[in-house]
Amino acid sequence: MSESNSLWKAYRFPIILLCAIAIGCVIGAVMGKDALVLKPLGDLFINAMFMVVVPLVFTTICSAVASMSSMERLGKVMRSLVVVFLVTGAVAAILMLITVTLFPPAQGANIQMEAAGEIQAFSTPDQIVKAFTTDDFVNLLSRRAMLPLILFTIFFGFCLQSLGERGRAIGRGISVVADAMLQMVKYLMYYAPIGLGAYFATLVGDYGPQLLGAYFRAMVVYHVATFGYFFIAFTIYAWWATEGRGVKVFWSKIIAPALMALGSGSSTATLPVNLEAASDMGIPRDISEIVLPIGATAHMEGSCLSGILKIAFLFGIFGLPFTSLGTMATAVAVAVLSGVVLSGIPGGGLVGEMLIVSLYGFPPEAFPIIATIGFLVDPAATMVNATGDTCSALMISRLVEGKNWFAKANVTNL
Repeated sequence: MSESNSLWKAYRFPIILLCAIAIGCVIGAVMGKDALVLKPLGDLFINAMFMVVVPLVFTTICSAVASMSSMERLGKVMRSLVVVFLVTGAVAAILMLITVTLFPPAQGANIQMEAAGEIQAFSTPDQIVKAFTTDDFVNLLSRRAMLPLILFTIFFGFCLQSLGERGRAIGRGISVVADAMLQMVKYLMYYAPIGLGAYFATLVGDYGPQLLGAYFRAMVVYHVATFGYFFIAFTIYAWWATEGRGVKVFWSKIIAPALMALGSGSSTATLPVNLEAASDMGIPRDISEIVLPIGATAHMEGSCLSGILKIAFLFGIFGLPFTSLGTMATAVAVAVLSGVVLSGIPGGGLVGEMLIVSLYGFPPEAFPIIATIGFLVDPAATMVNATGDTCSALMISRLVEGKNWFAKANVTNL
């Protein structure tokens, strides 16, 4: 009974949202075009979320950077973790990129909404400049300039950090505002079942069942690629980290964290099990106790996989070609940014989805479409997120201790 209660607690809100979306889809299928009468209810939710996104991004990212205890600590974190986290995130994104190229997740679906706007690929220097900067400060205060806003906020947080205690004091003040913005999002999400239910009722009523078919195809593509990455990539990582000696140990110890993450839906809740597994694998304690807690919030390979899926899904839904190298390179960069950098920020998933919509110039209606994908893939994504931290700790052990570290650890090879 307690286990079922904990599962319900972990997945209660996603289940409620998915039920609301399902009910909305049924209403849309039954009412057809008449379901458009519900459109204002959906637009109300979408507009409310867009109103809070700019202050949410600024306050959460700025407070996280400015409130770190010291520049020295920040430097240690960056030096010890950034390479492994970025490389594994990029590998996950590239794997999904290959998968969605071979098996487009929204193939056959084409929704005639407002066309996607200016930025579809970084093919010229001018586009690169416009993607990363704006020509006026006031333009930062727009969801359409999400990437420039993120970069500006990180830089501003570093500047506050460099001022020492004065800057951190301001950072603590901004942190209070960030908490207030997160609380506002929490309150708005009480309306989400109605808003998303109404939105999907109008969507299905207007565009028919092809959207549901696209979602089903996307889920098949995602889960095949994700479980393939879980078994194949993690085996390769464990083999490299231990010179081939610790693959059996890794898989004998990682199953418990994987099931915990799958059942709880939380990398943080899986942390105690992950720490125990890392100890059983022979990972030095000082490495595991740094890598795993940070990884639980700032290393999401499953999110890198879903980031590519979301981008490819929107391109398919809007009938845009997802073929140019510029578009694909941009997609990998955005996926890694969402899964490695933004994942450590409260509300990072929301920010990542907003970034996708704004960077490629999709209309506001695209946001709930990919937000729904986030709910659907969450269990499998969390499993890869959490177990990927332990796998990264193995690789960092080799980088820190040398390639023969596992042999010296004297771990029983089960």
